[in-house]
Amino acid sequence: MMTAEYVLTLSCPDRPGVVAAVSGLLARHGCNITESQQFGDPVSERFFMRVQFTAGTAADVLRGDFAALAPDFGMELQLFDRAVLPRVLVLVSKFDHCLNDLLYRVRSKSLGIDIVAVASNHPDLRPLTQSHGIDYHHLPVTPATKERQEQEILTLVDHYRADLVVLARYMQVLSADLCGKLSGRVINIHHSFLPSFKGSRPYHQAHARGVKLIGATAHYVTADLDEGPIIEQEVARVNHTHSPEDLVAIGKDLECQALARAVKWHADHRILLDGHKTVIFPR
Repeated sequence: MMTAEYVLTLSCPDRPGVVAAVSGLLARHGCNITESQQFGDPVSERFFMRVQFTAGTAADVLRGDFAALAPDFGMELQLFDRAVLPRVLVLVSKFDHCLNDLLYRVRSKSLGIDIVAVASNHPDLRPLTQSHGIDYHHLPVTPATKERQEQEILTLVDHYRADLVVLARYMQVLSADLCGKLSGRVINIHHSFLPSFKGSRPYHQAHARGVKLIGATAHYVTADLDEGPIIEQEVARVNHTHSPEDLVAIGKDLECQALARAVKWHADHRILLDGHKTVIFPR
């Protein structure tokens, strides 16, 4: 069998023997560990681990052996084949900067994802999307049609077998029902340095308060608006000479950077959830 490269992620109650058990199982299969990172959270008393390795063993065999090991330690674990790129559905509205940045990074093979489709409540970004050879779906929405429109989003997720949904400045609030069905599979970029300045026009809120730093926040989406686990934040220093429009322009660059890093880390399986927080094992 040809050698494949895998990533194993796990979390469990923090106790002795976890690393030895995992590395011992990999050794028995003749695996070669190329990267290993661990973290024990003293607050939650949980242990988190990411192991990257090469193996000549089939993924199903490895999954079976790890599934047999998991109950001994109360492990929640996942095994990924690094050759399989995550399939991503991007949701947008009218702002194009984040979508354009993601499309460029995919084309330059620096993001490690496959954007399988783009959907929007507006038709504006169809030319940009289709210029990259990607399907575009216009899904208009009103308060009266929101439930049906969200069902259409789920239909697209199923049709394209999307592993991840990215809200690239999608200016609609997802319902609690949709958030629940896609739990842990939706990343949003919020044009603010959360937890400050939530909701609409955050740069104008920041300007009114005379802030000296502005930022953007990439986070997992939950039913609580702008309250999901934070993945990445990017900031820039500003001063009294900057207008609200200046802050918006600066913020667009920050949004692109924070979102791209969050998507990259998710695609590389470097993010583990720790309650309302994230554990991230950067390269």
